[in-house]
Amino acid sequence: MKVGIVGTGMLGNAVGMHLLQEGFELTVYNRTKEKTVQLENNGARVVNSPKIVAENSELVIVIVKDANAVHQVSFGENGIINGNHDKLTVADMSTISTLESKSISEKYQQRGVVKLDIPVMGGPNVAISGNLTVMVSGDKNTFERFKGVIEKIGSKVFFLGESGIANSVKLAMNLQIAMLALALSEGITLVRKSNIDPKIFLEIINSTYFKTGMSENKAYKMIEDRFEPTFTLKNLKKDISTIVETAESYNIQLPMIKKAEEIYQNAVEQGFGDVDYTGVLAYIKKINEK
Repeated sequence: MKVGIVGTGMLGNAVGMHLLQEGFELTVYNRTKEKTVQLENNGARVVNSPKIVAENSELVIVIVKDANAVHQVSFGENGIINGNHDKLTVADMSTISTLESKSISEKYQQRGVVKLDIPVMGGPNVAISGNLTVMVSGDKNTFERFKGVIEKIGSKVFFLGESGIANSVKLAMNLQIAMLALALSEGITLVRKSNIDPKIFLEIINSTYFKTGMSENKAYKMIEDRFEPTFTLKNLKKDISTIVETAESYNIQLPMIKKAEEIYQNAVEQGFGDVDYTGVLAYIKKINEK
């Protein structure tokens, strides 16, 4: 099956590398062409527009920053829709709101193209081995048609129902990420101020049912001030703002994530945007040095 990827940042590159390893014929596009070099060196065809990706693919996976970027690569000049053909399906892996996802799906449908929502959990280090968790929503028959590809991307695949549902679950998952990173950061800061080795704190928390993947893995890098990005703080802040906007559209109050939005925004403004999201610990350390 011919697969295309539009957006080859850290996640898109890792997904593409895994698909190449699985033997798929891959066509890719990225606005910054330097980010396609590794894929090209491993057999991918690099082209100059999303339109050309669509023309040469049965399934185009979109992995871009936000809803505006999805609109641009989908319907802008030389966008995916301009490469439309009978076998074309689009699968959007971007983290966007439910309402935006539905709107984009409807716009594709008006042009005779089916769009699946396939947001994922897990970073590039997980994607490279095909072990992402994939949340899927949209047309069930289309999902069944491309299930073989999607199951190569993720070791766990959940079909959730109609268009947009997967996006809501993805936002709820990223809400957990934001809160866990903050909770660990504040806990580490507290025990350090109490002259307790944070490794002891982590050992204790990981001996209880309060342990998480983050406390068992990333937290040990956090206490060593190692914040090599797998998912940048500024991108998590962008997703937090999407969560807040979605809550407002549903007329519900999520007070903790609203406060978290303020904290992560401050961290970005203090220069921590390009580190890993767990670098919120470095921001909290900085404000306590005043």
